[in-house]
Amino acid sequence: MLKFFIDRGGTFTDIIAMTDDRTIINRLSKYQERFLIVPVVNKEWVIVYKLLSENTEQYQDAVIQGIRDICALENHQPIPYTAIEVVKMGTTVATNALLERQGARVALIITKGFKDALQIGYQNRPDIFARRIILPTMLYEQVIEVDERYNAHGNELIPVNIAQVQQDLQAVYHTGIHSCAIVFMHSDRYPKHEQEVAAIAKKIGFTQISVSHQVSPLMKLVSRGDTTVVDAYLTPILRHYVNQVASQLPNVRLMFMKSDGGLTDAAQFQGKDSILSGPAGGIVGAVQTSKRAGFDLVITFDMGGTSTDVAHFNGEYERQLDSEIAGTRMRIPVLSINTIAAGGGSILTFDGSSYRVGPKSAGSNPGPACYHRGGPLTVTDANVMLGKIHPQYFPSVFGNDGNLPLDKNIVIEKFHQLAEEIATVTGNYRTPEQVAAGFITIAVENMANAIKKISLQRGYDVTKYVLCCFGGAGGQVACLIADTLGMKKIFLHPYAGVLSAYGMGLADVRVTKIAGVEQHLNLALIPQLIQLMEFLETQTRSELNQDESTVAAEVIQKVNLKYEGTNSTLSVDFDADVMVMQTAFIDEHKSRYGFIQPGKSLIVESIAIEVIQKMDTPEEPLIHRTRSLESNPQPIEIVKIFTADKWDDTPIYRREDLQPGDCIHGTAIIVEKISTIVVEPNWQARLNECNHLILERDITHE
Repeated sequence: MLKFFIDRGGTFTDIIAMTDDRTIINRLSKYQERFLIVPVVNKEWVIVYKLLSENTEQYQDAVIQGIRDICALENHQPIPYTAIEVVKMGTTVATNALLERQGARVALIITKGFKDALQIGYQNRPDIFARRIILPTMLYEQVIEVDERYNAHGNELIPVNIAQVQQDLQAVYHTGIHSCAIVFMHSDRYPKHEQEVAAIAKKIGFTQISVSHQVSPLMKLVSRGDTTVVDAYLTPILRHYVNQVASQLPNVRLMFMKSDGGLTDAAQFQGKDSILSGPAGGIVGAVQTSKRAGFDLVITFDMGGTSTDVAHFNGEYERQLDSEIAGTRMRIPVLSINTIAAGGGSILTFDGSSYRVGPKSAGSNPGPACYHRGGPLTVTDANVMLGKIHPQYFPSVFGNDGNLPLDKNIVIEKFHQLAEEIATVTGNYRTPEQVAAGFITIAVENMANAIKKISLQRGYDVTKYVLCCFGGAGGQVACLIADTLGMKKIFLHPYAGVLSAYGMGLADVRVTKIAGVEQHLNLALIPQLIQLMEFLETQTRSELNQDESTVAAEVIQKVNLKYEGTNSTLSVDFDADVMVMQTAFIDEHKSRYGFIQPGKSLIVESIAIEVIQKMDTPEEPLIHRTRSLESNPQPIEIVKIFTADKWDDTPIYRREDLQPGDCIHGTAIIVEKISTIVVEPNWQARLNECNHLILERDITHE
């Protein structure tokens, strides 16, 4: 049987397949340059495969094509679904639709008098000195105001005019809008009117009906409304993609990664849950592999082709309730991930006075200049120029036919042109390699600043953490990032180049429910909180796969607290003892903000229940040393790389040639089929029996 773990990223689609079928392994072994095959426990193998997410000349969908390639199928042959046990995947389809504003046409149905509430928002000004305020574009196309109203205490002031609503909805439906977001005042507590209007929309024929009391059952009309609109905007696009994949995999269990780090069955995957689908897989993969390696304090660093995602872990996944993603506000629990537009494909430009890295990306088409598609210079090209990436150790999947190696010559040519342009404008000549190194320095600073935001600026001492580096480009800058932050240890898993995909296989099924409370935290409130927790847990368990109900489920109970009169909530574990929760809140507030307010009472803004259903996850084998302890690994080639402002003779090692106990001192390059690791000066890399590479500051060589 086959299990597939897939991350469809912006540039590459990463696929990990697990199988016990020797026939598949024998067939793929003939193509060692394309597939990485690793034997694991119980006579199983792991197959690692990367392909471009967009390559319209070769295939329509990278996920289906990857499965076909591993199964050795032609395009006209159906996929043998009986041989596939499960497909677990994360996708950027919804994220890209949001970024490019390519979602479904949406009508907003809102309480009369609040037609412009979402556009007005909170009147915050991101650029405080801007004289011309440019409001973000709204995702909805038309607005229907409904003359209805509950007051804050649940008294019905104005009932819904059924005939009028039906007439208005019918008119919108005839314009071709078949998705709607229903957002009424106080409906988080009193949802009857939303239910009535949703029933009318369903009867008319709307194919997507997102109602706010289900999407985000919390107070605050604007954030609840924004989240509901996002769901209505993205779910049809997501559903189309899910159905497209599912149609090629009939009767196969298809699961998707949600933004909160949990898996869900394809039928329950919604737009609001999909924004961080791919990055969430990376966080899960980084955390779970780091824990297996014995690290409890982790900074995750995922550098891909389009962007870099960083996150903080000190014992539990960090989530945030309020977030802004791709210019859109949302109010649902998502993993706390800081994303910046700096990846291997980030475009390098000189604006006449300074170097700039990103935010635009070359993507997978045309891609970096070295991809043979006429693309611009990018971070990847800079590393090629510096000798940190060598075409002969990179997959030959480029060009129109998908079989060419990286083009180093065009990179050298373009950097020479750029160096001359900079010298002409500034009168300050830098060699092409110095120019490339300058761009890398800027990219590293940008990424290090992203890590500071989720660590140092929140009171965490980053020097005590391990940097879990992954993503196709992560290993190329790992040491530079750690040097900038003063970190002393880097962890690189053998599947670091595809860890987001591997994370899909390490994830569990998670279902989260939240409910607003907005009451003072005191002893009298505890019985009410317990009752609400039990109700939410019952709701949550009903969404779990009943076929796996025998699997023990873990339940996590959280309360979101804030000082009275403030708007910043902190999440703490629920406890029947009020003092325990108060102490936890005060400690977290002191760590996060540097002060506390002893005279203020605490408000329970909301509570959250998370039920976790454990899944079978891949086991990793131990490896054994066969060479003597005195025998050192032999480099396969000596190359020159540009580091510390000079060219160094640098050995290249293959990862598969290393054995437990081997220690490599920088400067060195370790090549894998799925990534490249650069060991900078004053660093050393050591392999352990779990096949983990641990990079540490090399004090003896400083």
